[in-house]
Order: sequence, then structure tokens, then C-alpha cells
Amino acid sequence: MIPALQAAFLGMIQGMTEFVPVSSSGHLVLIPRLFGWPDQGMAFDVAVHMGTLLALLVFFRRDWIAVIKGFFRAFKRSPADWDGNMRLAWMLVLASIPAAIAGALLNNVIEENLRTPAWVAVFLLCGAAAMLAAEKMGRGLRGSGELKTRDAVVVGLAQTLALAPGVSRSGITISAGMLDGLNREAAARFAFLMAAPIIAGSGMYEALKLVKNGFPAQGPGVFAAGFAASAITGFFAVNFMLRYLKKRTLTPFIIYRVALAALAFAILALY
Repeated sequence: MIPALQAAFLGMIQGMTEFVPVSSSGHLVLIPRLFGWPDQGMAFDVAVHMGTLLALLVFFRRDWIAVIKGFFRAFKRSPADWDGNMRLAWMLVLASIPAAIAGALLNNVIEENLRTPAWVAVFLLCGAAAMLAAEKMGRGLRGSGELKTRDAVVVGLAQTLALAPGVSRSGITISAGMLDGLNREAAARFAFLMAAPIIAGSGMYEALKLVKNGFPAQGPGVFAAGFAASAITGFFAVNFMLRYLKKRTLTPFIIYRVALAALAFAILALY
């Protein structure tokens, strides 16, 4: 059983790194290994991911109300007559399809084979390269009000790569949006909105597996600590990233990812 303070710490890490483009899954692989902690288990991972989902739903609550209304109103009009919320609703649906299919097909293979410090280090570097390419090659001309269907396809396909620990969902989707012509803030906003359906679907899938296979022995306090910590830190992380990317680049996160990859290789050498 992991102590409640340890659970809260891991929840804070999850909340921050889910939205800051440095890979939450990579940190949850490396940190227990670094400190010699036992594996936190699937049930705990579900709890902290539900915390980050709550952060997204609360932070974007007005957006989600408008998007949900737009989703249903879209059935009453032809696509040519859709307003911005209707288009956004269906772009989020379109963007979620690739990752949902890839997750259903590949999740078990990835969990069994790629959750190691070596693979995390490799994918941290790959994600850093994608972010560097976005900074160097992204045109950054379009804002949130200028999203195109192509953006949903490109960013949705990129999100499938985030199944690999170390890639970073926010990092790869923001990079894809920037490479497709969105400015940093618009790319981040769309990336965060489209993360909610995938996090919800993944959480429900893992929860069903827990129901089937049985729950672990950890007390409810452990799950509550992780959930609350990830929700609170996740909320502030989303706010931080949207404000930060209005005027600043991804460069500090690229440097951090390279340093973390070096740490992962050091863990391999020492342990």
C-alpha cells in the first residue's frame, strides 16, 4: 500500500505534468523507480487521471456547456450552417476517434512492453524533437476561432502517439497544432479540450477492468489523496499553460525533457 502523502505527491505530479508538456506517464514510471517505491497500481492511475479530467471539466466548464449544446443543435442544421460551437463539437468528436481506436487496440501491448525507463527516455527525446520542430517550423498564424477540420484530423492522429509513455499528450498535440498553422495558445486550448473525452474513455475502460479483476487493498484515503491532488494541480497547470503560451515558447520544456531523459538513462545505469 502506498501512503497517503506519497499518493498526494504522485497526484500532484500527474496534475502538473498532464498539461505541462513533459509527460505525466513518463514521470509516473520514473519517480517510483527513482525512489524505490512500489508500483502504484492501475486503480491509483485511474484515480489521478479522473482528477485531471475534473480539472479540465471545471476549467473549461463554460466551453463544455456551449460545446454540448452545439453538438445537439448541429443535428438540426446542415454543416454549412453550423456556428462555431457546433463545428468545435464535431471537431472534438473527429479528433478523438484515432486515439480511441489506437487505445483499444494497443493499450495492453504498450502497458506490458513500454512502461520502462529506457522507453520513457527514448519517447521523451522524440517528443522534445517534435516540440523543437513545432517551434522552428510552425507558422502560428491562426487563433482558436479559425480552427479547421484538418486541424482535428492532424491533432487527433498525433494524439495516438501519446499512448507511449514519455511522448506527452499535451506536448505532441500542441506541437501538431502549431505545425498545422495554429498559434501556441490556440493549439494548447484545442489540445486540452480534446484531452477530456480520451481521458474519460481511458478511465472508464480501466475502471471496467478493475471491476472485472478486483480492486486492490489500498484504502480509500490513498485514492482520495491522489484524486484531489491531481485535480487541484491540474486546474492550475491548465491556467498556467494557456497564459504562458500567449507570449512564450516551448523551449524550457524541451530542455527539461532532454534532462529528464538523461536522468532516465542514469537510473538504468545505476539500478
